[in-house]
Amino acid sequence: MEFARPLVLLLIPVGILLFIWRQKRASQPGALRHSHLKLLLSEGSSPRVRLSLLMPWVAAAALVFLLVGLAGPRIVHRSEEVEGKGIDIILSLDISGSMRSLDFEPDDRLGAAKKVIEQFIAGRPHDRIGLVVFAQKAFTQCPLTLDHQVLTGFLDEVQIGLIEDGTAIGLGLATAVARLRHSDSPSRTVVLLTDGVNNVPTLEPETAVELASSLDVRVYTVAIGRQGLVPFPVDDPIFGRRTHQVETKIDLELLKTIAQQTGGQMFQATDPEALENIFRTIDKLETARYKTTVSTWYRELMPWFVLPALLILLLEGLLTATWLRRLP
Repeated sequence: MEFARPLVLLLIPVGILLFIWRQKRASQPGALRHSHLKLLLSEGSSPRVRLSLLMPWVAAAALVFLLVGLAGPRIVHRSEEVEGKGIDIILSLDISGSMRSLDFEPDDRLGAAKKVIEQFIAGRPHDRIGLVVFAQKAFTQCPLTLDHQVLTGFLDEVQIGLIEDGTAIGLGLATAVARLRHSDSPSRTVVLLTDGVNNVPTLEPETAVELASSLDVRVYTVAIGRQGLVPFPVDDPIFGRRTHQVETKIDLELLKTIAQQTGGQMFQATDPEALENIFRTIDKLETARYKTTVSTWYRELMPWFVLPALLILLLEGLLTATWLRRLP
């Protein structure tokens, strides 16, 4: 235990000395002339008299408790430096309409990706991880954070339709890289997951790759789904939801180029098990030594001293003004 304001404790001996001095003055004998002093003697003091003599000591003890409370007693859990493994990772997730494809049954592509990403996050408690989503545009769903519970909550909210449809791979990559530009981690990584072809000319993927290379950001690209005909849900106003076969295409060459030019690797997942294995592989590849300081926290004990002291002083004041009141 320690005190937040230890100098307040210096008032305790001062208060004790003043109390002793006051008690000595109050106990000085007085002189009384009477012809029969024996008449004033009693066989014993009453509880009221004994309690009245005890009140100053009770008040003094309460003041000591009050001063101890004002000094800020608290139980301290000290911080310590911990060495381990950790990096900064941005997950860039495609949420274009083609991610509704049902070749990852029982989930669609987005649902399967979210499940695996959630497992990936849970397995890296010491990493700062952020989330970027993209379709026709890109935005940061969650910045880099160690609070993975919050990150998982943002991941759960991701759904198709948050952004106008399209596949802006270059913009999704550039937005993810930009989130790492101020990172001081020894390893900065982007995991880009998509199932399509860049069809939004806002920012070319080549420009995003140059940005990643200049900032020494390694990019792992993950192609999710298979090319060719895949089952795709279609909402019919008359017959309800039905499944049709839809042609899909993934720009594997672009994803391979992005990974090679940034020092990463390209993967392709055509089923849930393959997707899980890819993220396990990335998990093993991306490790770096780090040192972090676990923050100190306190459990304040001031109420345990101040509240009893105030109650005792209040009780002492009430008794002195009523039952223990001295008449002149």
